[in-house]
Formats: sequence, C-alpha cells, structure tokens
Amino acid sequence: MTPTPRAAYALLAIALVALVVPAAVSLALVAVVVIATVVDVAIAHHRIRVRRTVPRTLSRGVAARLLVETDSETPRRIEVRQAQPADVEIEPPAAWRALDARLIAHRRGEAVLPPVTARGHGPLGLGRCTFTGEGDARLLVYPDVVAAQRLVIMLRRGQFRDPGLRALGPLGLGTDFESIRDYLPDDDVRQINWTASERVGRPMSNVYRIEQDRDVVCLLDGGRLMAAPLDGRTTRLDAAVDAVTMVALVADELGDRCGVTVFDARLRSHLRPRRNGGRAVVRTILDAEPVGVDSDYDLAFRSASGGKRSLILVFTDLVDASAARSLVASVPVLTRRHAVIVASVRDPDLDTALRREPSTPHDVYASAVAIDVLDERRRVATLLEHAGATVVDAPAAGLGEACVRAYLRLKARARL
Repeated sequence: MTPTPRAAYALLAIALVALVVPAAVSLALVAVVVIATVVDVAIAHHRIRVRRTVPRTLSRGVAARLLVETDSETPRRIEVRQAQPADVEIEPPAAWRALDARLIAHRRGEAVLPPVTARGHGPLGLGRCTFTGEGDARLLVYPDVVAAQRLVIMLRRGQFRDPGLRALGPLGLGTDFESIRDYLPDDDVRQINWTASERVGRPMSNVYRIEQDRDVVCLLDGGRLMAAPLDGRTTRLDAAVDAVTMVALVADELGDRCGVTVFDARLRSHLRPRRNGGRAVVRTILDAEPVGVDSDYDLAFRSASGGKRSLILVFTDLVDASAARSLVASVPVLTRRHAVIVASVRDPDLDTALRREPSTPHDVYASAVAIDVLDERRRVATLLEHAGATVVDAPAAGLGEACVRAYLRLKARARL
C-alpha cells in the first residue's frame, strides 16, 4: 500500500501555497491530503482475483495470445502488468482494466511466466495497493511447428511445387504403376502413356504410386559452429531445428519413416526411424543447444551408415575448406550406401555486405571479405557434391522448404 505521485504533487502544491497563506491553513491542507490518501489506500486495498489465460505450448517465434482479467467491480482503476522473462517478448506488458497482449517465445524448451501483478488505485488517485496473482505459468516452447504444418497442408493440397516458370507436375512420379487417367496441364511429359493416348484419341497419363516406407534420417550438428548467431535471438542451430521439424512432418505425410541424431564430439541423442515419427523427432530435438566443441562427423556418419538405403540429411555449417575438412573426408562413408543432403544456413551478414552499396573504405573491405567467404563456401559445396552429396544452402527462413524440395526431388527420381 503506497501513495501515488498525485499525492506527492498535492503536497508539493501545498508547500508552494504555504508561502502566501497562513501556516494553519497549510497544515490543514496537509492533513486533508493525508487523510484522503489513507482513505484512498483503504478503498484500493479491496482484494481482487486475477485470471490469466495463456497457451501451455508455443512455437518459437510465433505469436500467441496472453489474456489477463480481474474480477474487480471497478476495472478502470486496475492496472495489470505481466513481467517478461528472458527470451520471451510481451507486447504490451501492462494495461488498464485487462491485459490483452501478444506473447512471443524466442527460445526452445521450457519458459516460466512469473505471477501477474495487479495494482488497484483509489477513486481519488492518491493511494494504490499491489496484488500478485497465483503461481507461475510453465510454457513449453516447440520449434516452428506452425510453419511446418502450413507446408504439410500445402503439400496435401498440391500447392507446394518447385519454383520456376513452368509447373513440374504432381508430387513424386514414383515407380509403382497404379492407373491411367486423362492428361492434366500440370502433368510431366514423362507421365504420358502414348499407347493409351493413341487408342482413345486424347492425351492420357500414367499415375504412379509414391514410394512409402523409406527411411529419412536427420543428423543435427550441435557443435560450436552452430552457435553462430543469425540475428539477436536466433542461432544457426535454431534454424536447423526448424528445418528438421519441417522435414519430419513432411515425412509423416508421405508415409516415410523418420529419425534423428543430435551430435557434437559425441552422440547426444538418437531416435531410430519410425513410422509417424514426426512428433518423436520434435520432442528429441526440443531442447538441443550448441556446445563449444568441434563436431565429430566420422562418429555421427558411421552411426548412421548401417541398415538399408536411406535419405540422410546432415544439418551443419559450411564455413571454409579448413573447417569443413573433416566433413568432406567423412561424407563418402554415407554416400556409398545412402542418398545424402548436406544443409547449411546462408549467413545474412554476407548477403547484406554484398547488396549494400559501399560508402566508406570499411564497406569495401567488408564486401571483399564476404566475397572470399562465399567463394570458400562454394568450394566446400563443390567438394561435397563431388563426393556424392546434394548441397542445400538457403537463408534461415527458407532452409526447411529448400530441404523438403530436395527430399521430394530425390523421391521423384526414385533415388531413395
């Protein structure tokens, strides 16, 4: 229970008036303000109940609604405030009557919202009383599952296609013949059944069953290179985790089995490929964080090299030839038996340095360094492609979609 700044301003005004009025009048005015403040605080002390509504599960970087209400009979005199923990953004953090805010979590794992604070003000605005809501709210922050589910819906509706001037036909030609139907404008020319077309006098297309029951294994690098920041809140590992989530849910949609291994200098977690394994994959990588050690690619690749032919996606960072020497040397362990995709996040700072028009000598030097670094990355990508791997280098926002496109392309060519 405390007085408000309005009470202090009232006493300050009385102090100024005391210069021109008798002391008895000034003391009487002070007594009136003090008594009014005490009464105001007593009225504001009425206990109120605070009710907070917030989802218990969130997606990293995706806004959710936070609603805080009270049971006060005079809500216009109630100020509600929600403290912001680290890596959680609340906008606005405070409001009168009720708080209807946008909540965004920027870090995967568990987040804790402290109790809500409600401050009741008296009718005169001279006194106030602060109340605390009941308990913390524990939130579980997943990777960007919303974007992954959006891609699955597009895939289901046939709206997800490779970019280009011409549509490339249906998802996955497959190898198992299923039926013959009329030709559609989006069909690939390889689907046309010329014999049937000649017989019925109009274009006909073969329909192939998309291969299922293939194994998709994601190898997620959790070493020091993946700790490099992309912006103030996102690391390369965060972008890779979102991409793994997208690939896993797409694999569920296509009927393939999906598994994941998180590694650095050792194998930190391992999930064998399984049918409908998308949720299990997300739970496995939910709290993955980078550590400051060099990753042992040979150990991770040998752990995944056994078993039947699979699609293996390696999520790591391509820096330069010296840093990627062990990666390039270890890739043939996988490519001898499996289809391999090496996925890396493109550095936004390098793209910015190249796009920005130089205005100072420093900008010129930055552009020259960016060109050298990108040349090194292209050199590493070329070495990996010569070793039999497919290289995906995309911005953080598009890494998941680029990996899914490469995955679908391999399925369409029956390389899995």
